[in-house]
Amino acid sequence: MADNAFELDQPTWDALVEHAWSDFPYEVCGLLGVRPDGTIDRYPIDNAERSMTYYVMEPRQLLKAMREIEDGGHGLAIYHSHTHSQAYPSETDVRLAAYPEATYLIITLQDRDRPDIRAFTIIDGEVAEMPVVVREQAV
Repeated sequence: MADNAFELDQPTWDALVEHAWSDFPYEVCGLLGVRPDGTIDRYPIDNAERSMTYYVMEPRQLLKAMREIEDGGHGLAIYHSHTHSQAYPSETDVRLAAYPEATYLIITLQDRDRPDIRAFTIIDGEVAEMPVVVREQAV
C-alpha cells in the first residue's frame, strides 16, 4: 500500500463488484489477504444472515480464511457491500469493527451504473478514509 492508499488490482476490483452483484439485493462479505508484494488473495464468505442491511460471516469459512491469511503473514482487509446506501461504515459496521489492523472496504451499488469501493480504518470507533488506488495489472 503506497502513501496510505489501499491498492487493488483491476481483476480484484472487478471481482469485488461482481461478488456484490451476485446476491443482490443482499449484502455480501469476505476477506482479502494482502501479500507483502501487493498480490491479493480473495476469500468470499457467505453472509450467514442473508440480509439487505448487515452481514455476518459464516463462521467456518471465516475461520479457514483467517487462518490462511494469518499463517501467510498477509495484511487483512474485510469487505462487504452496501446495496442501497453509500460506501461509508454504518453505525453497526463501526460497532462491530474488531480488527484495528484491518482495512475495511465497502462496495456500494447505490448508483447501479457506477459501483464504487471505498476503504477505511476503524480504530476505537474512529473512522478514517483512505484513497483506493486501482492498478491495471495484478502484481
